[in-house]
Amino acid sequence: MAETPKANNKTFCMSEYDGLKRVILCQPQYMSIREVINETQEHFKNEGIHIERALEQHGEFVKTLKENDIEVILLPYHKKYPEQVFTRDIGFTLGQTIFVAKMATDVRAGEENVLKQWLEDEEISYYNLAEERIEGGDVVIDRETIYVGLSNRTDQKAAEQLQCLLNQFNVIPIPFKEKYLHLDCVFNVVSSETALIYPNALTKKSIDFFASRYDLIEVSEEEQFQLGTNVLSLGNKRVLSLPVNKNVNKQLRTRGFQVIEVDITEIIKSGGSFRCCTLPILRET
Repeated sequence: MAETPKANNKTFCMSEYDGLKRVILCQPQYMSIREVINETQEHFKNEGIHIERALEQHGEFVKTLKENDIEVILLPYHKKYPEQVFTRDIGFTLGQTIFVAKMATDVRAGEENVLKQWLEDEEISYYNLAEERIEGGDVVIDRETIYVGLSNRTDQKAAEQLQCLLNQFNVIPIPFKEKYLHLDCVFNVVSSETALIYPNALTKKSIDFFASRYDLIEVSEEEQFQLGTNVLSLGNKRVLSLPVNKNVNKQLRTRGFQVIEVDITEIIKSGGSFRCCTLPILRET
């Protein structure tokens, strides 16, 4: 599949860190923990989600994005989709193509149809990844390289399908401990030179490979539990991160990043943070 030339102003992404211009979110109106998906959810399953607090924090998140000149699209929320706030998992944008994922679990099956409806209403074409199981949280893009996490949600066949579709890209499967759910919960690229990593979840081979390509900021066990790798790059070395992840934020600032702290700790109780909650569809280099 050849890369489409950059010809419109609606969709284009070639990395996790170019200047973010348009992004899709969904309010956590019906957010709840129905099926435990990772250790963070396990910890909070009895406490549950305080919806009013989650909505207030999500509103502050949206406000911060808009203050940084980013267009925010809010998908309609539905009671039957308790994890719909995590829009990243329902797809990813590469070049001008939005790839719509095949959701791996019953609790999330159907979320992709809400995205497809919006894309059709906006007359934005998309590619439906219906053959193999894949979720956007396992797809990390850095120019011609696409890292695909092998997890409970994304399998080897999906990585192989992507490589067949994207023959001018290098698709690199990354195995990791499945209890961490998605690759972006243990690894994230924040600039062409810098990446966040939780080494305990990855193989030595993968760690050595990443170390050969990036200046790695190691995230502690405590800050991984608080989803320290799951930041969102806005471009120009601006990063959204949780205030509680003090060491991650310090390490980023030491490397010249502007860290914008927003508290979405009520939302992370359900196992995802800034990257999980956003589906970028337009980034400008």
